[in-house]
Amino acid sequence: MHSSCKITVFLVLFAVCSAFGAETSPNGLELGYRDMYNLQFDQAHRRFEDWQRMHPADPMGPVSNAAAYLFSEFDRLHILESEFFTNNDNFENRSRPAANPAVKQAFIAQIEKAKQLSDKALAQNPNDQNALFASVLTLGLQGDYSALIEKKDFAGLGYLKDGRVMADRLLRVDPSCYDAYIAVGVENYLLSLKPAPVRWLLRFGGAQTDKDTGLKNLQIAAEKGHYLRPYARLLLAVAALRDQDRGKARTLLAGLAQEFPLNHLYMRELNQLQ
Repeated sequence: MHSSCKITVFLVLFAVCSAFGAETSPNGLELGYRDMYNLQFDQAHRRFEDWQRMHPADPMGPVSNAAAYLFSEFDRLHILESEFFTNNDNFENRSRPAANPAVKQAFIAQIEKAKQLSDKALAQNPNDQNALFASVLTLGLQGDYSALIEKKDFAGLGYLKDGRVMADRLLRVDPSCYDAYIAVGVENYLLSLKPAPVRWLLRFGGAQTDKDTGLKNLQIAAEKGHYLRPYARLLLAVAALRDQDRGKARTLLAGLAQEFPLNHLYMRELNQLQ
C-alpha cells in the first residue's frame, strides 16, 4: 500500500451510529466510549461487558469491547501519534509491533461474537440499523488490526472498502445516522491522496477517491455525530496537519483536550503545535 494511504483503516475505528444515543442521559455504551476516549480502558471494558450482560442479543456490546481492546493496543504501541500518520517515512519504515497475545485472543473473540449477533439480526431484518452499523464497525476493527498491528496493508484496504459498502447500505436505510458518514469520508479522503494512476485503478476496482467528498463526510460526522463526534474532530485535525493548516488542527485538538483531559495524546499533540 502506498504511504499516502497510511491511515486508511485506522480512521474507520470508532464510528458508532448516532441513533443508538437517543437517550437524554448517557447509557452504558455512551459512558464506555467516553472512557475509551479518555484512555480509561479497564473502565470501558467493564461498561461494555455490563452492556452485554443486560443486552445479550445486541452486537454493539461485543464490537465496542473489541474496539476498546484494539485501541488499548494502539495506545500501548504508540500507533496513535500524529507523527506516525502524517510523516510518510515513519509509516513506510514502521516495524511490525509485538502484539499482546492475550489482547489479540480477546479481540478476536469479541469480533466473532459481534459478527454472529449482527448476522443473526440481519437474517431476521436486513434493514436492522443497529446490526448494520455493528457490521461496519466490525470491518473497520478487523482492518485496523490487519494494517497497523499485523502490517497487512492490502488486507486492511479490503476491509475498508467492505466497510464503506456496508455504510452506504446503512445510510440508504437511515441518512440521519451521521456517525456512519465516517466510513464513506475516510475512503474518499485518504485514497484521494494517492497518485493519479493509482486512484484510477482504485476507482476501477470500486473504491471512492474524491478528497472534497471525503472531507465533507468527515465534517458531517464531526458536527452531527454522537459517539463518533469527538473522534471525527481528531480525524479532521490529522487532515489539517497533512494540509499544513496548523491553526485548524490547534483549534480541534484544544477542544478535544478540554473535553477529554485524561487523554494524554490530545494534549501532547496540542503542545507540539504551540
